[in-house]
Amino acid sequence: MSLASPSSSAIDGAAFRLGIAAARFNEKLVDELLLQVRAHLQAAGVRKKKLTVVRVPGSNELPAAVQLLARSGKFDALIALGVLIRGDTLHFEFIADAATHALQRVALDASTPVINGIIVAENFAQAEARCLGKIGRGAEFAHAALEMAALKRKFRK
Repeated sequence: MSLASPSSSAIDGAAFRLGIAAARFNEKLVDELLLQVRAHLQAAGVRKKKLTVVRVPGSNELPAAVQLLARSGKFDALIALGVLIRGDTLHFEFIADAATHALQRVALDASTPVINGIIVAENFAQAEARCLGKIGRGAEFAHAALEMAALKRKFRK
């Protein structure tokens, strides 16, 4: 993601049911993203009882969790939260690529918007800036979910 976020409009989220799958790997960073997402959604009117959060071991497991949520048919939009930081091997790239493609596939197959909230960073400082610092990615993910939930409702048959 760049630093040029799209402009946002106010969306009343009171009617929406949203699901979040959050990884436990890099837990401190993901927990902060989750806190930001929840705060933004609640400020937009999403009720706590209409917000479901499931935790999974890591970002590799996010697509399966999101798919389970999507198959329930209960949600207007879903958010996957994780943090991948480059290590000494290419493993983080494989997980980032596979998770991104799988999340998109789930969204298209289930006709349910899925927000890819997986932070992929070269180092801990970059990840920290996006999760704990000035770059409020959690709020961006939440707002994207609200926009897509509204779009889904607009075209619901």
